[in-house]
Amino acid sequence: MPAPATTAPGTTIGAAVLARLAAQAEVLAALDPEVRADEPDAVHRMRVACRRLRSALQTYRRLFAEGPARELATELKWFGAVLGQARDREVLGERLLAEARALPPDCHPDRTAGRLAAWSRREAQRVRPEVLAALDSPRRRALAAGLAGLLADPPLRGRAGRAAGPELSRIAAREQRRTADRVRTALAAGPGPDGDVALHEARKAAKRARYAAETAEPVAGRAARRFAERMKAVQELLGEHQDAVVAAAALRDLAAGPGPGAGTGGRTGAEAAAEQGCGDAFAYGVLYARQLAAGSAARARLPEVWARAAGRRLSRFG
Repeated sequence: MPAPATTAPGTTIGAAVLARLAAQAEVLAALDPEVRADEPDAVHRMRVACRRLRSALQTYRRLFAEGPARELATELKWFGAVLGQARDREVLGERLLAEARALPPDCHPDRTAGRLAAWSRREAQRVRPEVLAALDSPRRRALAAGLAGLLADPPLRGRAGRAAGPELSRIAAREQRRTADRVRTALAAGPGPDGDVALHEARKAAKRARYAAETAEPVAGRAARRFAERMKAVQELLGEHQDAVVAAAALRDLAAGPGPGAGTGGRTGAEAAAEQGCGDAFAYGVLYARQLAAGSAARARLPEVWARAAGRRLSRFG
């Protein structure tokens, strides 16, 4: 991948952050028709744009007067959460279907995949109206207007006039330390619910550090890109762990209920499950065990992957 164009040496930290915000605001606006048309991956890309905008406002919050920037971060959190419901169900459905198709013959992979596909479609249909309603809401229009207003008349503080290079490096080091603290906490927690939560928090910290490096890349070039790549590797590994945790919980619920492709017809969940046979529950159990194994594998790899992102020199951009 070619290196991005660098910014002039005299660039201020305020200008670098505003450039990041402007680019992501443009992405957010451009994706509106694609999300309405239910284009592939559109919801995901819009959600990522929300996260990048919110992360920039939080990471560099001391550059801005508190009111407008904080309010925009709150509204981006709301909008990202709405989009997240749709995206999370999409990721879960894709994961479960891929795993179901790889089941051994005695687990009836075609039947299991068919039931999970039907369940996934119903879940998507359930959450899509909420996304469309959010797009059409006054709150969403106010968010767009607020972003435009901040970019047109940025409420910058004096520190925003500092040279970009040293400030971006300092902030990357801070985010690296923050991620390190959360990784240590997660590894100390060990397997189990508390450890799962701690790993998820470490993932969010790694993502924020990655986004900080992306903001620095037009100024710092290859050094910032290398930092972003290392943090992305940590984020993706912990994302695999989180996906496995969510999938395991969904499978546990599916196995305990009447099944994703059947209604109860007035029967209890146990009666409905008995009528459809133990095959589905067995298949869900096999899938559940595979999710536990995937989560354990991701957790076991964390020290190795984190070691490549932990070096202090990595955050020194110049």
